[in-house]
Amino acid sequence: MIDCHCHLDHPLFDKDRDQVVEAAKTSGISVIITNGIDPGTNRKSLELARRYSIVKAGLGVYPRSAIKHETEQEGKKYTSFDIGEELGFITDHKKEVIAIGEVGLDGVRGIDTPQKKDFELMIELAEKLKKPIIVHSRKAEAEVLALLETSKLKVILHAFHGKRRLVQKAIDNGWYFSVSTHIARSQEMQYIAKEAPLSKLFPETDAPFLSPFPGKRNEPAFVIEAIKKIAEIKGLDMEETSKNIWKNYQKVFV
Repeated sequence: MIDCHCHLDHPLFDKDRDQVVEAAKTSGISVIITNGIDPGTNRKSLELARRYSIVKAGLGVYPRSAIKHETEQEGKKYTSFDIGEELGFITDHKKEVIAIGEVGLDGVRGIDTPQKKDFELMIELAEKLKKPIIVHSRKAEAEVLALLETSKLKVILHAFHGKRRLVQKAIDNGWYFSVSTHIARSQEMQYIAKEAPLSKLFPETDAPFLSPFPGKRNEPAFVIEAIKKIAEIKGLDMEETSKNIWKNYQKVFV
């Protein structure tokens, strides 16, 4: 099994990260893709991939205006950074990078020109390095799809919540969806799991967020909850579903 998208670098894992990874192994998880979003988390993701055999690093730059807003909401000071320097860092470590992500657009507070420019740079980087791209598109789904359409990348749409016509557009483009562990509570996720071919689906946790268990921190071992629901929707057993998802992983990331 695979957790296609999480944030194992998050401080919520600082006290028990070893146990979290061990629990994932015990649950049958073979690969955890942890995603960086800025210089600090990119370096932490690389460190974790070096430390744990089942952890792979996705490196990228999340919409910087969204990072700034979320950092300040937490009462912390936001430190700006040069995206060109970060592109250089990712390029220098390309052999250790399994994907470019988490990148994309965030429309919660509006999409500005700098956001789009940053995303275009990340698309160009993925093309240059020949890496799949893991894309954030909260409240910016149409804009994200439009920017991706001219690329020939292997695209994984993370926790996609676009309208049904946009889901179909992504399916028509042959892109992939990562279905999160809160699928049991999300009609949008259930619709995607039903409409998209199994050959275009991945399970994800987005840990420590989007827990399938209210009030409990999410973690990679819980990805089984997403796989269970995908199997139920597709009318398959867990083993067959997991084998097909593993084939997807080998096709996209290996």
